[in-house]
Amino acid sequence: QVHLVESGGGLVQPGGSLRLSCGGSGFTFSSYAMSWYRQAPGKEREFVAAITWNGRDTYYTDSVKGRFTVSRDNAKNMMSLQMNSLKPEDTAVYYCAAHPRIGREADYWGQGTQVTVSS
Repeated sequence: QVHLVESGGGLVQPGGSLRLSCGGSGFTFSSYAMSWYRQAPGKEREFVAAITWNGRDTYYTDSVKGRFTVSRDNAKNMMSLQMNSLKPEDTAVYYCAAHPRIGREADYWGQGTQVTVSS
């Protein structure tokens, strides 16, 4: 059975940092491109960041470039999102997803973790 589990969300003040993690099981994690999406209240889910199966290439939406860093450890079946200089507009539920390759629809999704940026 496939599982993607996010962790690391929480409440942080503007300008602060959080590190999200996503653990995968039940599929060949190292063969999949991985991504982060987020959904704010009343808004559609949007792409945040992605990383190729081998970690060599990363992609970011413009609003997080220079603040967020995506990485992965295939030996541990883990992906991370380091989020720095957080802003209130980063508040959302963050989801990780597994794609057969970059640009393809996700085969698997996690359940999400809440990130709230507020003073």
